[in-house]
Amino acid sequence: MKAMVITPKNQGEFKFINDLLKKLGISSATMTVEELEDIGLSKLLKSADRAKKASKKSIMQKLK
Repeated sequence: MKAMVITPKNQGEFKFINDLLKKLGISSATMTVEELEDIGLSKLLKSADRAKKASKKSIMQKLK
């Protein structure tokens, strides 16, 4: 099954959507901004090209 992430514009809209989901019997969960960022980072990492390798030297130069 797929899931949705809905970001309401304000607290009133959040309450409306939350109440609506409860009345419809649809389970829901809230997330912090950090948790949403973690999901985005996870999606980015999954799409990264892992075939290319970087040398330790080139990584160290970037960090300087």
